[in-house]
Amino acid sequence: MKKPKKISKTAQTKISKNGAKRPATALPQQRTYSIPDYRLEKPSFTVRQVRKGEECCYEVSGNLFAPVPPIRDSKYLSKQQCIEIYRWMVLNRKMEQALENLYKQGKVVGGVYFGLGQEACSCASAYALSKDDWLAPMIRNQGSLLVRDFEPRDMMMQYMAKADSPTKGRDGTSHFGDIYKRNVVSPISMLGDLIPVLAGVALGARLQGKNIAVMTYIGDGGQSTGVTYEGINLAAVQNLGLVLFVESNLWAYSTPSEMQYKVQDLAERAIAYGIPGVIVDGTDACQIYDAARNAVERAHRGEGPTLIEAKMMRMKGHAIHDAADYVPKPMFEYWRKRDPIARFENYLVNIKKWLSPQEHENLIAQVEGYLEKEREIAVNSPMPAPETAEGGVYCENGCHEIKPKYGTPKTRQGRRTGPKTAEDVVHLK
Repeated sequence: MKKPKKISKTAQTKISKNGAKRPATALPQQRTYSIPDYRLEKPSFTVRQVRKGEECCYEVSGNLFAPVPPIRDSKYLSKQQCIEIYRWMVLNRKMEQALENLYKQGKVVGGVYFGLGQEACSCASAYALSKDDWLAPMIRNQGSLLVRDFEPRDMMMQYMAKADSPTKGRDGTSHFGDIYKRNVVSPISMLGDLIPVLAGVALGARLQGKNIAVMTYIGDGGQSTGVTYEGINLAAVQNLGLVLFVESNLWAYSTPSEMQYKVQDLAERAIAYGIPGVIVDGTDACQIYDAARNAVERAHRGEGPTLIEAKMMRMKGHAIHDAADYVPKPMFEYWRKRDPIARFENYLVNIKKWLSPQEHENLIAQVEGYLEKEREIAVNSPMPAPETAEGGVYCENGCHEIKPKYGTPKTRQGRRTGPKTAEDVVHLK
């Protein structure tokens, strides 16, 4: 065998621009990134597709009997704020249970989309927003709408297509918002499209001289859509205050995460945009709030967007018509023990002792009493009159006149180097 040729010392080193020698294997301007992970537990199991006879199904393997981790103490939340978030979460859960009953009674027009197991993410994230900030929920983030001052009757009447619903009976799902008082943009069915819309809202506010936070959500499936990338990239390049929650709930309809993407954590995708990415336990309200608040404060300082991956599991199918039979039963059992409401209840009653058992019972009773009144109002609301169907199709009497909310838009005029044209170029930064 021939002996390998020796490499000269000169060839083993390269001369950098400043004259210093460095090893030939060293990479100039090498960058490393880290994704903070605030979870106290990192689930260790995998889902794989198997064939049983002529049918394909999924099996889960790994440590499915790990103990439930504790709630991480918040750096910011007070006792009263924790109790308020817990109340929103309970109201969110019980309102969806009422919606399920209304559906079974034949009172709902169409389907119902649930956020069972995701209440901590919806409620604690929206709780971190200030009044001037904007929210754009998805169909499962009904808890966010409650925190943003919508009433349970609004959601129930909307699903029943009642005349007093926010869309006056013209829509049977949660496609409604309020851009005048509550700063809420309606959900968009094409997943990912809310992200560039919210980037535009933040840009519009900045042109009016104000840095705001704009919060929206995307699932692990929708996170792979092209418009998601375009929207995040726009927010990153323009340093817009987008707070994006990736609700990593393990299933995109019936497709498990293992068959959707190769990266271990979706928060890693933030690296490609040059923005911060963090990972939190989506069933821990304190972790959700702290991450949201940090991102909101960055947005208010004009420091740009943040991507937050909240890891949890959607505990029902895609919608009420989907029994989720494709999900291995052990997965449901694993996450049922990590129910965000049960965990937060234990934290408040048994760990912190901020609620006595009697005070907790009173809180639940108050929520149930309030919700029953809201349900009665929704059920007794009339159906829209047939002759009103033509209304609201086109903009009438300036119904969509949108005025600046924060001030007169400010643009910086550049020096003209050519003839005057119909379109002026505005430098956005």
